[in-house]
Amino acid sequence: MNDRTARVARPIALALGLAVGVASVAACGDDDTTTADGDAPAEGPAEPVIDPGDGGDYHPEIDPADFVAAIDNPYLPLVPGSRWVYEGTDDGETERIEVEVTNDHRQVMGVSTTVVRDTVYVDGELAEDTFDWYAQDRDGNVWYMGEDTKEYENGEVSSTEGSWEAGVDGALPGIIMQAQPAVGDAYRQEYYAGDAEDLAEITALDASESVPFGDFDDLLVIQEWNPLEPEVTEDKYFAPGVGTVLEVKTAGGEGRIELIEFTPAPAQG
Repeated sequence: MNDRTARVARPIALALGLAVGVASVAACGDDDTTTADGDAPAEGPAEPVIDPGDGGDYHPEIDPADFVAAIDNPYLPLVPGSRWVYEGTDDGETERIEVEVTNDHRQVMGVSTTVVRDTVYVDGELAEDTFDWYAQDRDGNVWYMGEDTKEYENGEVSSTEGSWEAGVDGALPGIIMQAQPAVGDAYRQEYYAGDAEDLAEITALDASESVPFGDFDDLLVIQEWNPLEPEVTEDKYFAPGVGTVLEVKTAGGEGRIELIEFTPAPAQG
């Protein structure tokens, strides 16, 4: 998932979301702290910030019969017509993110997914335009199935490298939002080696925060980390019935993106 989409789930941008083989530092040999030539030994790989516990053996089984049409997970209600607007700063840049659940669907691995559009503006200029694909299983877990993303510079498409589709070229879906989150749960939100490896861990179920849209209690907090950017961690806050209300960068820079507008889907007559 590109970083912008986590506004909805990681939403938001959704977290629905994987590192393969992120190794812990292994001790070996004696306790000497210098090599034979007197130099300090090279540092081993860092401990993973989030470990999903699968040892890198990740092969989710996707059966289209296990999925339902609507996405009504209370922490990530992706009902067509719903719209969220976020504003804030990320490493000194002003951002505005507009997220809308469309009426469109896309078949991914035989599953009918809901298409969510996520548009990002940086310092007033269009920076990213992404269509994300989500689906909910019968248990209530929301899966992230891929994205079609375009990055912009000076009004022109500059890159589509963040795009991926589950089931294509080894890419695999992940859970962006659990049906029953529990503190300490760690899982993969997506997996496409070298491009999409977001991991998530539940850190709280009862947080309180204030954003321009309102004051919230009983917030779900999900920490997210990507081994491709190991120095960065983010916390995302989700309110029941609303979705993502806040995203805070907690390491690797400074950033705070807040919900300023939320428009629920029109009532069905």
